[in-house]
Amino acid sequence: MSKAGTSDAERGSTASGTCRRLVVGCMSGTSLDAIDAALVEVVGRGLGMRCRLLGTSSKPLGSLADRLRLLADGGAMRASEVADVSHQFALLHVDVIRSLVTKLTHLRVDLICVHGQTVFHAPPLSWQVLNPWPIVRALGSPVVFDLRGADLAHGGQGAPITPIADYLLLRDSCAGGPVAVVNLGGFANFTWLPRAGVSVEEGLTQVRGGDLCVCNQLLDRLARTRLGMAFDPNGTQALRGQIHADARDALLLHLERTGTGRSLGSGDEAFGWLDTHAQGLQPVDACATACDAIGAFLAARLPDASVVALAGGGARNLALTGAIRRYLQRRSPTATLTDLDALGLSGASREALEFGVLGALCEDGVSISLPSITGVSSPAPLAGCWCRPTLSQETHR
Repeated sequence: MSKAGTSDAERGSTASGTCRRLVVGCMSGTSLDAIDAALVEVVGRGLGMRCRLLGTSSKPLGSLADRLRLLADGGAMRASEVADVSHQFALLHVDVIRSLVTKLTHLRVDLICVHGQTVFHAPPLSWQVLNPWPIVRALGSPVVFDLRGADLAHGGQGAPITPIADYLLLRDSCAGGPVAVVNLGGFANFTWLPRAGVSVEEGLTQVRGGDLCVCNQLLDRLARTRLGMAFDPNGTQALRGQIHADARDALLLHLERTGTGRSLGSGDEAFGWLDTHAQGLQPVDACATACDAIGAFLAARLPDASVVALAGGGARNLALTGAIRRYLQRRSPTATLTDLDALGLSGASREALEFGVLGALCEDGVSISLPSITGVSSPAPLAGCWCRPTLSQETHR
């Protein structure tokens, strides 16, 4: 029996006979601070599914973050060390998933979807570090991973891949007009969702999205090298600084050159700006200037929307969100700027939740790539590589 009183015989379907699954989604972003896991109830299959977040858990990467950052920065590492990083990363996933599932249910998890840690992304090449087999062995559930590979192999950019999940989760929030969801992660990207009132299939043909520019990758590097901090909590230091127009304009020029509609990744972090223009500024001024430039660029590049909802770690940076608000009001005075929580979706758990949704779509044979966003050839391929438990594990789960 589950804590809610549902028997194992009942758990696979609702009273109406609709398929019900428990899916765990896991995500670790370029900030390298933690693994986030979300337990998702998925009712129905394919594009008709409805998803509900049951709970979340998070576990800091600790010393593993430094080793993953070394890989991402192109540092020297022996093959044995890379293998150990991948193995230890898997064991950390086991810990966070086990604590989440134990806390919320006695029922088995039907599926685990894991993103892995991106240490290189320059299409057509991309590498997400992960050894899924320790997760399968420890938890006895099938694991789907490598959700970007099929898109890349078929001519796509491999990112962003969450817009289809954004639409399934937020389409009911678009009754008042189009919504733009802006993820302020290592790189900023957006999903534009059309006004509600059309079928899911038609709505998906109208969804737009893409990478915009570097975001926390640059801001966190500034914090580490100039402030001696892992990041600038709430943008407190940046709020103390002055904006230097010449340095801001130089960063804007770099963002213009890289923001060409392709997927961003390795080599697009604007780290060169730190040496050429930020080096002569006071640390707080460099942080303020970077936030202002990124905010100005984002506000200029976003498509028109009734609501702009911010998510990701950068949504807590008041210097960055303040800059977005200032520039967005000048361009679109009637647009409402808010955070994702105001739309009923937790910004802190969004990516882990959405990887749970993407995993369920992969299991249902639905392509998660949208050709209009990643540039993948049409029809888009099915995504994901699968690792499944042994028959004895399946029997005793």
